[in-house]
Amino acid sequence: MFTGIVTDVGRVRHVEKRGDTHIVISTNYDVSGVEMGASIACSGICMTVVDKGSGKDNWFAVTASGETLSKTNLASWKVGDPVNLERPMRVGDEFGGHIVTGHIDGVAEVKLLVPEGESTRVTFEIPVGLSKFIASKGSIALDGVSLTVNEVEGTRFGVNIIPHTSKVTTFGRLKPGSRVNLEIDLLARYVARLVAK
Repeated sequence: MFTGIVTDVGRVRHVEKRGDTHIVISTNYDVSGVEMGASIACSGICMTVVDKGSGKDNWFAVTASGETLSKTNLASWKVGDPVNLERPMRVGDEFGGHIVTGHIDGVAEVKLLVPEGESTRVTFEIPVGLSKFIASKGSIALDGVSLTVNEVEGTRFGVNIIPHTSKVTTFGRLKPGSRVNLEIDLLARYVARLVAK
């Protein structure tokens, strides 16, 4: 489980497609403390560490299945791309965001960026089937970042990105057409399932 508070921005250093997609990510994490098989949220996607190394720089490797590629923006990752990283929450850690599982529901596309004070208001377009799970003032995770929804209108919703978030995540690179991984709020998912019954 994660909280949507990014603790490092890594870089894709290698991508290889052979059956599944194999990705190596550089990180500032001390990978000697990362167990093989551990989970790391990579731009919101809960990924399993299958290899790691340290030396001049630290890195870890993950494998993405076809299902992961179909639900996320991972198929477009290339060498040099930045990746929001978060290690799993430990019992007793500060809970700064909201409950994030790393199970991506779909991809949201940036439609509009508008300066608002020191922040940037960003409008996203989402697949039709996901809009019912998003509520004004509710929580959402975008590329692994916990955010509060400003408003929802049909298949579009808006959030504000403060300068700190732009600086410590990949959001400083957002532009119209950017595609980000979207995880709906866990509580919204279960409430919708109960109501449907």
